[in-house]
Amino acid sequence: MAEGPELRERDSDGSSEELVLTPAQLIRSLEQESNLKRAKHGDLKVSIHRMEIERIRYVLSSYLRCRLVKIEKFFPHILEKEKSRVEGEPSILSPEEFAFAKEYMANTETYLKNVALKHMPPNLQKVDLLRLVPKPNLDSFVFLRVQERQENILVEPETDEQREYVIDLEEGSQHLIRYKTIAPLVASGAVQLI
Repeated sequence: MAEGPELRERDSDGSSEELVLTPAQLIRSLEQESNLKRAKHGDLKVSIHRMEIERIRYVLSSYLRCRLVKIEKFFPHILEKEKSRVEGEPSILSPEEFAFAKEYMANTETYLKNVALKHMPPNLQKVDLLRLVPKPNLDSFVFLRVQERQENILVEPETDEQREYVIDLEEGSQHLIRYKTIAPLVASGAVQLI
């Protein structure tokens, strides 16, 4: 069964603010529910299995809420990233999340126009949400666990006095690293946020 840390979307309190996994990748863990129908009714394993499925559902719903909060918080940037992705590259959003983000942007623009912008002089009635909404902080530090050994990872210095240096990430090791340094490794599955 899937463990909780693998399902968690990191929140904005110093962890990754970028969307990492799609919900479709997580729902597969709930497919084990069909195994319950084949088990005996009074079996203790059935009760334990049901509790585990409920735990997974709770973690998954928490994960989805976290994703929606990120979409609402960074919607112009997420939609811009979605528009600029290369054809064939997997989307970071599910089709439902993409529709939600587009609708959220349209509703936000409509609200701004109806409440504030129509009362402004004509030269100030345009708003650039991409410029006004803050970007995700990719410079934040995240905890990670290495799934596959990685060599020659360039770590950026904290101050100008330090020089750039390269590290190797051993499988199973845990680190605290700036997110933008390891973002491609998270996307490939070589490291896992914890």
